[in-house]
Amino acid sequence: MRDITSPTETTTANRDSIIIKTSIIGILTNVLLAAFKAAIGLMSNSIAVILDAVNNLSDALSSIITIVGTTLAGKLPDKEHPLGYGRIEYLSALTVAGIVLYAGITSAVESVKKIFNPEVPDYDTIALVIIAAAVVVKIVLGKYVKAQGEKVNSGSLVASGADAMFDAVLSFSVLVSAILFLTTGISLEAYVGAIISGFIIKSGIDMIRETLDEILGKRADKELAKQIKAILSAEPEVRGAYDLVLYNYGPNKDLASVHIELPDTMSVKDVDKLTRRLETNVYKQTGIILAGVGVYSYNTNDNETAKIRNDVQEKVLAHDWALQFHGFYVEVESKDMRFDVVMSFDINPQEGLNILYEELAQAYPDYTVHIVPDVDISD
Repeated sequence: MRDITSPTETTTANRDSIIIKTSIIGILTNVLLAAFKAAIGLMSNSIAVILDAVNNLSDALSSIITIVGTTLAGKLPDKEHPLGYGRIEYLSALTVAGIVLYAGITSAVESVKKIFNPEVPDYDTIALVIIAAAVVVKIVLGKYVKAQGEKVNSGSLVASGADAMFDAVLSFSVLVSAILFLTTGISLEAYVGAIISGFIIKSGIDMIRETLDEILGKRADKELAKQIKAILSAEPEVRGAYDLVLYNYGPNKDLASVHIELPDTMSVKDVDKLTRRLETNVYKQTGIILAGVGVYSYNTNDNETAKIRNDVQEKVLAHDWALQFHGFYVEVESKDMRFDVVMSFDINPQEGLNILYEELAQAYPDYTVHIVPDVDISD
C-alpha cells in the first residue's frame, strides 16, 4: 500500500476532537440532570424519577467510555497492529451497550419491587418544572450529539444521540405520571418505571447486536458496492468487476479487494498501470483503500470460445442458487476451461460444484473444467 492508503493526520485528529468535545458536553449535561433528578426522586419518594436519574448516570458513563475508546483507537499503527487501533471503538461501544443493558435490568428489578410494595410519591411544582426542563434539555442534547456523530461517522455518538432523544420521551412519561397523580391521586410510578426499564433493556440489546455486526463483519453497503464497481468498470479495458470484499478496521478505515476482468491481450505492464490508476480513483472518490486487485482474463479473438462461454453460462445460471457467473476463460487447443460461480447461501458449495461438474462433464467430455465457488459477499 502506498501513500494514498492513510487518511491525513489532520482529518483523524479533527474527528477525534469532535467526538471528545461532544462526549464531554454529554457527560456534564447528564451528570447535572442526574443530580437534579436524584434529588427530586428522593424528596418526592418517586421510583420513576430515581430510575430516570440512574439512566442519566449510565449515559454519562457511556460518554466517558466513548472518550477512552476514541483516544485508544486514535493510536498510530505499529509493528504489532499495522492497520491501527480503530476497532477499539467497537469494543468501547460494546461496553457502553453492556452498561445500558445492566442499568435496564437493575431498574426493572427495582420497579417490580415497587409494584408489589408501592410507596406514595409527593411531588411539588419545582419538581415538575425541573422534570419538564430535563425533557427539553435531552431533546436538544440528543439532536446535537446525533448530528455530530453523523458528521464524523461515529457509531457511539449516533447511538448516544438516539438514546438521548429516547430519554426525553421517558422523562416526559415520568412527567405525565406525576401530573396524573397530582390531579387524580392515581400512582403509576412503579409501572412507568417498569416500562422505562423495558425500553432501556431493548436499547441495550439493539446496541449490542449492531456492534457485534460491525465486529463480526457485515455485508457491504449495496450503494457503496455499486459505486466502487462503477468506478472500476468505467475504464474501457475492464469488462466487469467481481468478488468485491470490504475489510473494516474501524470507522473510516476501510480496505477492499476485487477481481476485474481484462482482455487476454494486455501485458503485465499495462495491467500494472491500470490497477494503479484504479486504486487512486477508488480512494479519491470513496476513501476506500483498494488493497488487492485480482485479474480474470477473457478470450478476445475466437468466435468458438464465445459460443462455449454462452452455453456454459446458460447451463450454470439455470440453477436458482447460481447467482453470478464470471471469470470465464477457455483454451480450445488444450481443452481447458475455468470460471467462477457465486452461490447463494441456500446450497452447500460442494453440492453445487458436484452438480455443475457432472453437467459440464456430459456437455464437454473432452475438457478439463476448473470451477471456483464464490461466496455471495456483496451486491
